[in-house]
Amino acid sequence: QLVESGGGLVQPGGSLKLSCAASGFTLAYYSIGWFRQAPGKEREGVSGIMYYQGTTNYADSVKGRFTISRDNAKNTMYLQMNNLKPEDTAVYYCAAEDGPLGGWDHWNEYDYWGQGAQVTVSS
Repeated sequence: QLVESGGGLVQPGGSLKLSCAASGFTLAYYSIGWFRQAPGKEREGVSGIMYYQGTTNYADSVKGRFTISRDNAKNTMYLQMNNLKPEDTAVYYCAAEDGPLGGWDHWNEYDYWGQGAQVTVSS
């Protein structure tokens, strides 16, 4: 199970940190990802860490602004979002997968999902 927290309303240029706590499995041995879905748009990958390849990946739209991380002691993953823009407004989902992935942003290959957290960037 993955439980998210940390969404909310923030002004453009502001910051938010999303958390996603895992229970029932050890997150350290999983590939992890953050995805988002805006109204009327398809789900898109924001960032991911692929366990087998040891790579960290970001969508071009968030590079330099967002940082993915995990705390193995707390069995929790995070997404630090800085310099937020109105176009970042979406429901954000965390995801985890213990098998190989065809790509970090292949959302349909992840087995575990958080419940979603609304992030709204508006003045």
